Amino acid sequence: MNKLAILTFILHTSSSMACEGFLPPNKLSLPVGHNSGLSEFQYENVIKKVENIYAPIAKEHGAILKLDRKWESGTVNAGTYRDERDTHWHVSLYGGLARHLSMTEDGYALVLCHEIGHHIGGAPKKIINEKPFWASTEGQSDYWATLKCLRRVFQSEDNDLAIRRHDVPSFVSKECKNSFPEKKENSLCIRIAMAGRAVSKVSADSRVAPFPEFSTPDPAVVPQVFDKHPVPQCRLDSYFQGALCSKSFKVSVSQHDEVIGTCHPESGYQIGTRPLCWFRPSVAE
Repeated sequence: MNKLAILTFILHTSSSMACEGFLPPNKLSLPVGHNSGLSEFQYENVIKKVENIYAPIAKEHGAILKLDRKWESGTVNAGTYRDERDTHWHVSLYGGLARHLSMTEDGYALVLCHEIGHHIGGAPKKIINEKPFWASTEGQSDYWATLKCLRRVFQSEDNDLAIRRHDVPSFVSKECKNSFPEKKENSLCIRIAMAGRAVSKVSADSRVAPFPEFSTPDPAVVPQVFDKHPVPQCRLDSYFQGALCSKSFKVSVSQHDEVIGTCHPESGYQIGTRPLCWFRPSVAE
């Protein structure tokens, strides 16, 4: 990604109605012809699958979901913004991110879910000029992506077949089985966790950071909600905890109350809660 492309991306994602990118601005660039990650066919199939489910949901919120295909772009990122009337929710889907070596179809579905999550992922929200912004924080969008969105997207698919393509860590198998003893739900948990691993590797590469691991959660504890991009390990922790949460995806989150629809300490949950490396409960702990 050259300096002009980085500047253009920053300007585009820094307007009053825009969020930061899925990743912090980075120097990676993967042009068309880079033979890794997703093909254009896979890229388009993932977008259509998520679009078919979430375009009607956006409409229920009084908005039009616009998934802007940018396959030709080498930019290794994605982003989202709203128009000034909040009626169009744009998600910019750059081909460079899809072509990353570590990206998978499920991982790219998670990227879409994260960006949609900025719009309907619930509290906590970003704070701009000391006022709540329309968008969910980066950590909350990560958590919602696996807690609600991917479950909805994958619910009717053969998740047992899907996870056979992966070398699933024993730690993931054990934790998912503890949360979901029933095979169907267990396979869904594992599939979502593996999607999280894929995008976490991309995140680590973009920041020149070590690849995160499921069994080594980030020990950091923030004094207040961190609304920017957590470090790659912390992001993987959010994806995994979202996958482990036993709260149904059919129970919607609240745009104002961080407890509703989630696994929250206030409700007695110890598993599937938001990681403290970016989240600080605002109610009694």
